[in-house]
Amino acid sequence: MSIANIIALLGGVALFLFGMGLMSDGLKQLAGNKLEVVLYRLSNTPLKGILLGTAVTLVIQSSAATSVMVIGFVNSGMMKLAQAISIILGSIVGTSVTGWVVSLSTISGSGWLKLVSTATITGVVAIIGILLRMISKKTWKRSLGGILLGFAVLMYGISAMSTAVAPLKESRVFADVMTAFSNPVLGFLAGAAITAVLQSSSSAVGLLETLAGTGAITFGAALPLLMGIGVGASVPVLLASIGATKEAKRSAWSYLVISIGGAIAAGILWFVLTRLFTLTLNGRVMNAVSIALLNTVFRVLTAVALFPLIRQIEKLLEKLVRSGKEPPQRAYAPLEERFLANPVLALEQCRTAVMDMSAIVSDNLKLSMDLLVNYSEEGFRTVEQGENDADHYEDEIGTYLVKLTGSSLHQAESREAAKYLHAIGDLERMSDHSMNIAECAKEIMEKKIVFSEPAVKELKVITRAVTDIADIALWAFNTGSMEDALRVEPLEELIDDLCDELKLHHVNRIQNHQCTLENGFVFNDLLTNFERISDHCSNIAIAMIELRDGVLDAHAYLDDLKERKDESFRRHYEEYKEKYAIEA
Repeated sequence: MSIANIIALLGGVALFLFGMGLMSDGLKQLAGNKLEVVLYRLSNTPLKGILLGTAVTLVIQSSAATSVMVIGFVNSGMMKLAQAISIILGSIVGTSVTGWVVSLSTISGSGWLKLVSTATITGVVAIIGILLRMISKKTWKRSLGGILLGFAVLMYGISAMSTAVAPLKESRVFADVMTAFSNPVLGFLAGAAITAVLQSSSSAVGLLETLAGTGAITFGAALPLLMGIGVGASVPVLLASIGATKEAKRSAWSYLVISIGGAIAAGILWFVLTRLFTLTLNGRVMNAVSIALLNTVFRVLTAVALFPLIRQIEKLLEKLVRSGKEPPQRAYAPLEERFLANPVLALEQCRTAVMDMSAIVSDNLKLSMDLLVNYSEEGFRTVEQGENDADHYEDEIGTYLVKLTGSSLHQAESREAAKYLHAIGDLERMSDHSMNIAECAKEIMEKKIVFSEPAVKELKVITRAVTDIADIALWAFNTGSMEDALRVEPLEELIDDLCDELKLHHVNRIQNHQCTLENGFVFNDLLTNFERISDHCSNIAIAMIELRDGVLDAHAYLDDLKERKDESFRRHYEEYKEKYAIEA
């Protein structure tokens, strides 16, 4: 084989890889950004995980890409290790489809059959693809053009590879090398090494199918090579886990463990079959189609054999990648930078993080209220820690959303990102006011402040109202309930009215010497914090209404709502007024 042939072979491999990349990008664009979200949300059982892993890999044509995506899920805490293992099992099956695409290059004909030969079809596909890319203005048509062009480039790459290796048919040395690969160890190592270099199992299988055109590839050589290719494909996945959490590293190592497990299962079956059909099996000459079939059977066998052992694989991975001394866990899961390229998935991750933040803020508020009645240093420290956690959440989510809004977002995505940015600010301020309430409780304890009986009763009423508005607003935000969001504003107005009323009551008590001036300062501080918390709850609900109605000026909308006070507003306000009535 001359230098020119070697260069032509490498050029064909380059075209093959580039064509695969074009196809993958086009397929992802055509499918939209929701593939990953579907994978995340619907992989809650092992069987679903395998089926979805297979389906997603069929679309993006890369088991490594699917696996790297899964590593991101696990690293961010959005997915468990067992789910990741099942998806990776499915991705290993899904990537075998590329082998069937490559085998199409063997179709040929003479006379009028040349019109349906691979070369002719590839040319037609290339022409249609470039026309769609150049002429069409619709995104989905341009994506389809990219897929067709990718397929054409891939096929031309295979054709170049086939032409380059054609002289090997007459090479005795090449035949001897291929025969040597019938040694399982050599074949396995060669397949792993080739795939590690190419960083793509599909490319390695395509190269093997091309070499099969020389007639030198037998079943005895093909199977060890395919087993090695499966193991070598784990290299890019392992590299993607560098710097990830222990769980994410375990999910990356699962690709290698699964590939080795599949090789062992196939090796045992191969040993049994060769003992029964020694002459007819190992010496069988393979072509591109039979290699594609063998590759698919091998990968399906791997999934079938290891599917019942997912829990055992999980335990093995826990032993292989030990926890060791983990750094102190943050209150929040890391937001994956890998997902910034996918706004739908990035926003889904932000939604989960905001829900976690809202749970912390809600607990903090209730605990601070409880400290007013049952003060403890432990409770005060817990509120302090919750406040720090809320600050961390705001910083992490805010920074992530700013990075996300720097990319190209659709209008709906931009509005959702803005909603989360507003929400985390309001949640953080609610946490600040909860901390202020806890500090008031500490001051009451240290200075031995005792409120009058009417003041205590009034505080019980207002704290119930503030706790309720927080529960309603956060529930509405987390569930998307517009019905609950519309209940927030009437209660916010009632709390404002209550705070004004209670301040007047307390001034009267001070004047009548029922309460001291020092008590009055603390009481007013509490009312101010209660009022601010209800204001932030109102902001959260209004942000939801903005998202639904497309309101551009929230303050104008709010003023209009209060001025109109429609029947629903008045009804809710009267209900709350009766529920939180102050006894004379």
